[in-house]
Amino acid sequence: MEISALQVKAFRDKTGLPMMECKKALVEAGGDEDKAIEILRKSGAKTMAGRADRETEAGRIAIYTNKTKNITAMVELLCESAPVSNTDEFVSLTNALAEQLATGNGAKTADDLLAQPFPNKPNVTLKHVYDELVNKIREVFKLSRFVVVEGNAGSYLHHNAAVGVILPIDGANVELARDICMHVASMKPQALRREDLDKAVVDKEREIIIAQVKQQNANKPDNIIQKIVDGKMNAFLSEHALLAQPFVKDSAKTVEQVCKEGNITIKEMIHWELGKK
Repeated sequence: MEISALQVKAFRDKTGLPMMECKKALVEAGGDEDKAIEILRKSGAKTMAGRADRETEAGRIAIYTNKTKNITAMVELLCESAPVSNTDEFVSLTNALAEQLATGNGAKTADDLLAQPFPNKPNVTLKHVYDELVNKIREVFKLSRFVVVEGNAGSYLHHNAAVGVILPIDGANVELARDICMHVASMKPQALRREDLDKAVVDKEREIIIAQVKQQNANKPDNIIQKIVDGKMNAFLSEHALLAQPFVKDSAKTVEQVCKEGNITIKEMIHWELGKK
């Protein structure tokens, strides 16, 4: 079947794919654009299958709060390059994944979520939009993780969409919880409480501090050295545990003190940095 240059150009404008691929698909589909799109999608899937091991170092995080159900969801969608992560289509897809996760019936796996409708497009699945975009851009995408929090929670998404924080709370002061989320994004605590810090990390730090203190205070008695070590360890633990950190908006108070004054208890700290688990 003869396909005109105008048909090919119109189809290319619609799909964003190279002219020769568009012409080949249209010829194979007998000029039917819907069939041609399916052919291109299958071809794109084959192409991307051979690229699955490529690094996905860019992407974005999205957060959506369903106020009706009091559910907050966060997703991370990765891709290969920063320019792609900042396109309107990629931003829209990432936001839609978070919105559906918060407003739908939940999901246990990435495939579960992708099989659900694209928000406000009941006849189009997230998977369809995801595949269309992968086929158009020809980069590896990866819905790498997602989380759902039920109940009151503060949340914060950094302006570059590379840092996201959710703090589930007991209490009603969600605005304070959001301020503390911003604190988390800035100060990067490793755990909620001092006792939650990784024991291996704490033990290693103690070894380093003991060696440094002994070297610097060789002539001092053991009890003095122990006090110095304890003081430095206390500072280390306070620096890396959220509740023990000085609050960024009022450094005279710890985050724990601010929580008590605001009548909230932080139940968990969910702190994501893009591509880091």
